[in-house]
Amino acid sequence: MTSANRGDPAVCAVRRDTDLRRHARLLHGVHEAMLDGSAPPGAARGVVQRSWRRMRAAGRDADRIGRVEHADGSVVEQRRQDSPLALVIDVLRDSLVSVAEEAGYLMVVTDADGMVLWRAGSPVIRRRADAVGFADGALWTERTVGTNAIGTALVEQSAVQLFSAEHYARTLHSWTCTASPLHDPRSGALLGVVNLSGDAADTHPETVALVRTAVRFAQAELWRHREARLNALRTIAGSTLARVRGPAMLVDPDGWIAAVNGIAATGRVAVPESGLPSVVAGLGRCTPEPVSGGWLLRADPQGAEPMVRLRLDRSRTPVEAVLQGIDASQPWRYPLTPRHAQLLTLLIESGAGGLTAAQLSAAVYGDVQHEVAVRAEVSRLRRRLGGVLITGPYRIAPNVAVQMVG
Repeated sequence: MTSANRGDPAVCAVRRDTDLRRHARLLHGVHEAMLDGSAPPGAARGVVQRSWRRMRAAGRDADRIGRVEHADGSVVEQRRQDSPLALVIDVLRDSLVSVAEEAGYLMVVTDADGMVLWRAGSPVIRRRADAVGFADGALWTERTVGTNAIGTALVEQSAVQLFSAEHYARTLHSWTCTASPLHDPRSGALLGVVNLSGDAADTHPETVALVRTAVRFAQAELWRHREARLNALRTIAGSTLARVRGPAMLVDPDGWIAAVNGIAATGRVAVPESGLPSVVAGLGRCTPEPVSGGWLLRADPQGAEPMVRLRLDRSRTPVEAVLQGIDASQPWRYPLTPRHAQLLTLLIESGAGGLTAAQLSAAVYGDVQHEVAVRAEVSRLRRRLGGVLITGPYRIAPNVAVQMVG
């Protein structure tokens, strides 16, 4: 049997020829042995073992975990409106709902925090999901419900399929779930997770390919939306930039550069916010000005030079990135997560040569298998610091003076 017929063996929980009942009994034995410390009748898959270890280390109780709280409807609706996945939810429905309803599955889409924003499926499967709290507004992560396809996919940053007692919580042992992260096709930022869930007795390895295909369709649609938005900005670039004296740029609401005048483009700047000054490599201190479909960025009059100072202050907890124009203007402080502080330190130490995603993966994780996770983390960091970091390879922009403290 070819891998095309049985799905991705690195992700699939079963093969087409797996005896599901027998395999479920085996996994129940493995799960119980993990909990009581007895000799297991077999071994769980690597992705399951890693998650179970996280659960045990956190002191999770397999009988008590899974009692999730749900966000208010107004919170869920606001998250739906704010989510980039709102642009492609129809694409995901078109790809998965008919299959889900025919097979008795539930399609679920979460945001990057693991909160359930959209569900679709038959009334029967929806009621089953409601019974275990798998409903709109639920935070479906490893912390809240233990080992599960959505939460584990968020941790592993890859597609995950789980069958029966591979779930940590006993209340989920009758389920099978297949989830795949959905990333921004340009920045690599994690946007959410797409999931299909159903009865464990109906587990299919082909579900992995189905979910991944839906994710690819959605990413292609997101790319088209972004290009359309940038092209719309470019149509007003000539008239908008012509009235500006000195260097300037037009960016979309996410900080992607549509057009520049008098400076070199760097791909992306920190996400502009109305009325909030920022420091942009190549321009210096700016106050974003709204234009149709985006923002105009130009140097403030008091910003004498388009130079930026970046100070990484490791003497503080949390570590801070401090940005300041070459003048004595008020600095902007950005608290960093430990991972972002580590990545920024590596990029500063690499100098003008910078580091590729593979090199960062090796430095952070000890191997080159985590490039996707690295790109996602650098994208989040660039969302805060923008043009201070440039790509191809990742490095500090040339007009940024750098200092590390602590």
